[in-house]
Amino acid sequence: MNARINMPLSRREFLKASGALIVSGSGPVFVGEALAQAPVGSVRPALLPTELDSWVAITKDGRVVAFFGKMDMGQCLDVAIAQIVADELDVAYEKVDVVMGDTALTCNQGGASGSTGIFTGARPLRNAAAEARRLLLEQASQKLGVPASNLRVDDGVVSAVSDPSKKMSYAELIGGRFFNHQVEWNKQTGNPMDIKVQANVKSHTEYRVVGKSFTRRDVTGKVYRTDKYVTDVSLPGMLHARVIRPTRAACTVASVDEASIRAVKGARVVREKDFVAVLAAHEWDAVRASRMLKIDWNHAKESPFPPMADLHDHIRKAPVHKREDPVKKGDVDTAFKTAARVVEAEYEWPFQSHASMGPACALADVRADGVVVWTGSQKPHFVQLGVARLLGVAPEKVRAIWIPGPGSYGRNDAGDAALDAAKLSKLTGKPVRVQGMRQDGIAWDPKGPACVHRARAALDASGKVIGYEFISKGFSRINIQTNESDPSHSLVGMSTGLPPKPNDGFNVPAESYGFENKRLAWETIPPLLDSCSPLRTAHLRDPVGPEIHFGSEQFIDELAAATNEDPVAFRLKYVTAPRDAAVIKAAAEKAGWRPRSGPRSARSGDVLSGSGIAYAQRGGTIVAAVAEIEVERKTGRIRATKFTVAHDCGLIINPEGLRYTIEGNVVHGLSRTLFEEVRFDRDRVTSIDWISYPILDIADAPESIDVVLINRPEVAPTGAGEPTIRVIPAAVANAFFDATGVRLRRVPLTPERVKAALARA
Repeated sequence: MNARINMPLSRREFLKASGALIVSGSGPVFVGEALAQAPVGSVRPALLPTELDSWVAITKDGRVVAFFGKMDMGQCLDVAIAQIVADELDVAYEKVDVVMGDTALTCNQGGASGSTGIFTGARPLRNAAAEARRLLLEQASQKLGVPASNLRVDDGVVSAVSDPSKKMSYAELIGGRFFNHQVEWNKQTGNPMDIKVQANVKSHTEYRVVGKSFTRRDVTGKVYRTDKYVTDVSLPGMLHARVIRPTRAACTVASVDEASIRAVKGARVVREKDFVAVLAAHEWDAVRASRMLKIDWNHAKESPFPPMADLHDHIRKAPVHKREDPVKKGDVDTAFKTAARVVEAEYEWPFQSHASMGPACALADVRADGVVVWTGSQKPHFVQLGVARLLGVAPEKVRAIWIPGPGSYGRNDAGDAALDAAKLSKLTGKPVRVQGMRQDGIAWDPKGPACVHRARAALDASGKVIGYEFISKGFSRINIQTNESDPSHSLVGMSTGLPPKPNDGFNVPAESYGFENKRLAWETIPPLLDSCSPLRTAHLRDPVGPEIHFGSEQFIDELAAATNEDPVAFRLKYVTAPRDAAVIKAAAEKAGWRPRSGPRSARSGDVLSGSGIAYAQRGGTIVAAVAEIEVERKTGRIRATKFTVAHDCGLIINPEGLRYTIEGNVVHGLSRTLFEEVRFDRDRVTSIDWISYPILDIADAPESIDVVLINRPEVAPTGAGEPTIRVIPAAVANAFFDATGVRLRRVPLTPERVKAALARA
């Protein structure tokens, strides 16, 4: 990947000049020539949502190309898109290639966001493919002299029903040419983007490809290391950069001793206000220079953080910056005044890091005629906007190309790397590759917010829940915006004087418990620092979902225990949505759930075992999980032996890919439950490596994960990238109570906390 991309380029010129990285049936390949084989003199329509050619193309050899404005992070999303397009166009799945996450080739569908890849992202592709089929049938009707109603399509070949010898392939009809056809756009960008067309999409009863399992297309390239990652991108004459973050929070630059790196030949310092970087022609020279550079820092604020041990007390006492009550039903206050009994509990969640497997990397080439950025960000179209605003150029002059990076799931450090690289390329006039070090990736990435959850329930004399309240209080999940479109939310923007514009947001439990008096609310508190904070908060996989449901679903278990009811039966007693009840039942039945009204009575021996359940909704998807664990008394170690997950996301596109996605959720959720906690002192993050910020390794992975897929083909598909993770922490905590009779209400459930809890019991 050493070819220089000249800007500006038309879409067709780019395709022909360099090829587009697409994911095909045989794996990721460059097929630019195939896509650009248009007749001499023809012009590809502008990249607009109103153009059918912005969504789908037929190559000269009859292959289908889908242009998808999102990207895949290992959930087989590209596979599912190919299946949907194949069905609507009546071609073999293997003939569909998917272009993803390139702003020169795809419309802004929001990138990876909110488990919407299929839920909203597939809709325009499905509609476009159906419309393309309709137009191709019209063309074939004219050329074959057969009414369109008397034509059929088999693997891209249109033929007369009455005379199969009358036929034309898609390649013959339009291969290598453009549709030049308008569609109706809903004028939305990002996740809501959609189009309307004249064609009718197929009924689920007509699907031949959707609903079947197809394996991931990227496995071979990853195993044999033939795929390119963002760290592999290079350009002739590029410089390697290391951005120097402050040694502690709340610092500004007093002075930089550029002479301190004189021993590193060719290394140089670039500074704009408080943004400092070292650059060199060779990466190791940049690393050496970053370690040698002497900077005098001004401490703008002493001890900006509370003691780590006091974090949750700080949250409790902090003034409420914003509050919302999304669910208000009945008269909650009166219910508590008249209650025969009140059950209360609090739950605590720490700051957590994205802790991607590698620190972020990006490459930018800023030139007078345009800008190209190679990024691992899951939202490249917003990188395009952020870079344009940072550099003061028109967005159409910037091209962002998504290349797989070391990890994502929210707003990690990839966005900062992209904007850092763009700024440095502009300041130096050369292509610049920014690569973070391990401590940059964990200490300075935006964090999942720390929070406290207060739950209480009012019971009448019979044990019926007559009032329910759940209030979350914590740092905003959008103190830093969800994407990189506003440079004032990036470290380089803040360091160069752009005033931050913090936002407030949290959430409430997603469930269908029909308590007659019910209040669900959230409160946010001010950030610990307004600018350049290593504890600034943003989206982390399923933003605040695991945090909230760790509390709410553990509290539901506590209510079941308080009323001497079985946890599964208690949930089924109060849920009002039939699909929710079906999911809870499916998980319990598959796990072989044994009804109980309290924790296990047999608690002798060095190893205790237990099981627990949790359930939730997310964006139309319903999921329930049963965790089976073992607790080692002496070491305090919790070992998850088995998870059983029931999952209902409507129509299932690719069962195999869905199972992979659910399994990934389980493992990630278990890591965040048992191990992950950002550590800090009064002025800095101190968890900067895998020792100080441990994550789940293979020794602690569950022995087995059983998945029950509930397929509802009559229901539009919803998301799977995040729903399962939100029930894992509570399922584990509930299993711990079943095993020990003790509640753990603070994450992570570390051996030290386990031993302390057991000692107090």
